[in-house]
Amino acid sequence: MSFQVALNFEDGITRFIECRPDETVAEASYKARINIPLDCRDGACGTCKSLCESGSYDGGDYIEEALTDDEAARGHCLPCQMTPHSDLVLRIPSSAAAAKTGPAAFGATVADIRRHSATTVEFALDVDNRDGLDFLPGQYVNVAVPGTDQTRSYSFSSGPAQRQVSFLVRIVDGGAMSAYLTERASVGDRLEFTGPMGSFYLRQLTRPALLLAGGTGLAPLLSMLERMAQQPPGRPVHLLYGVTTDEDLVHLDTLEDYAEVVPGFTFDHCVADPASRARTKGFVTGLMDAGTLHHGDADVYLCGPPAMVEAVRAHIASLGVTPASFHYEKFTPAAVRTTAEAA
Repeated sequence: MSFQVALNFEDGITRFIECRPDETVAEASYKARINIPLDCRDGACGTCKSLCESGSYDGGDYIEEALTDDEAARGHCLPCQMTPHSDLVLRIPSSAAAAKTGPAAFGATVADIRRHSATTVEFALDVDNRDGLDFLPGQYVNVAVPGTDQTRSYSFSSGPAQRQVSFLVRIVDGGAMSAYLTERASVGDRLEFTGPMGSFYLRQLTRPALLLAGGTGLAPLLSMLERMAQQPPGRPVHLLYGVTTDEDLVHLDTLEDYAEVVPGFTFDHCVADPASRARTKGFVTGLMDAGTLHHGDADVYLCGPPAMVEAVRAHIASLGVTPASFHYEKFTPAAVRTTAEAA
């Protein structure tokens, strides 16, 4: 028997290892040729100190100078001493390059192309080594655009347990992937991608959650909801989904399905266009108040274009509410991706 441990590095690259309950995470990491920070190996120096964001474990033996009781209570741990009791997600305080590792590479075949509207296309892939692809719900990969020397970054819209992986793409004039998907793409095409990457991913929910999506920023939240469908969080989860025009709305039927199978999940959507047929016109900030944020006792996950992300952050500040945790990701049509998070 072994458990899966996700090692998320400072540069956003995530590598997955298998760890037995009778071996430390550091031992399993080095066995997989991933050199996480390590020095003393006996819980005395604190060099390997990391943050466990999900899962249970035995912290092992260590001295106060290496890890204080307060740090341990906040989820910090020493991989050189800890042994898993479940799957784990660890934030490692170094880059993947420093650990002598990097993103994994995969080949895949286009299995489906779905044109939702003039603005949004979804494509699905059959991955050659699907059992070798692990990711955290919310993460992304860098996809090589066929016939070009360019890559684009897309978040999974599928869940980690689903055999086919899928992605939502915003169609933009002059976009390399937009041109491929609308002009040349065919089922059976070969694609390559690297990953997974990103610090925007679902943590273990210990309180209510508010999910906010702008446009195709819905993709990583769909991945999170698929995980919740398989592993119900036991906490209320509310999603606010905002788009510019009616044709930008996608997967409302999918959200309805999740509302049926994920206990405590609800959602609402709005359209900025005043001529929209939607019940609610405007922006997601118009659907948010202190109660929506459970007066601060909520984990917030936000993905959308930069202007939306900044507007939501400013609106939350104006409400005088500080969420228990706030994880966000900005994206641009050219797929220049920046990630940040604040606890």
